[in-house]
Amino acid sequence: MSAHTMKLVTIIGEALAREPVTRLLREVGAHGYTLSQVEGVGAKGERTAEMAELANIKVEVIVPPAVCELLMERLQKQFFPNYGMIAYETNVRVIRSEKF
Repeated sequence: MSAHTMKLVTIIGEALAREPVTRLLREVGAHGYTLSQVEGVGAKGERTAEMAELANIKVEVIVPPAVCELLMERLQKQFFPNYGMIAYETNVRVIRSEKF
C-alpha cells in the first residue's frame, strides 16, 4: 500500500458562512469537500438546527500541507473576525492522493 500524508481541515461555524467558505476552498485549490449541518454546545452556548440561518455547518476537506497552511491563514484573517467559527487540522494518510 502506498499512502500519502495530507491534512484534514475541519471548519465548524455559522451556516451564514457556507458560500464564502466554499468559495475560499476553491480559491486555495481544494478539489472537493464534505459539508453537513451540525448542532452542539460551545463557549457561546447551544446552537441548534431549528432555524437554518442560525444553524452551524461543518466542512471537512483533505488537502496537501501547503494548501492547509494557506487555508488556515485566510480563515483566521478573513473569517474569524466576522463569523462564529473554529478550524483545526489533523494529519491523515490517503491512498488515492490524486483525488486531493
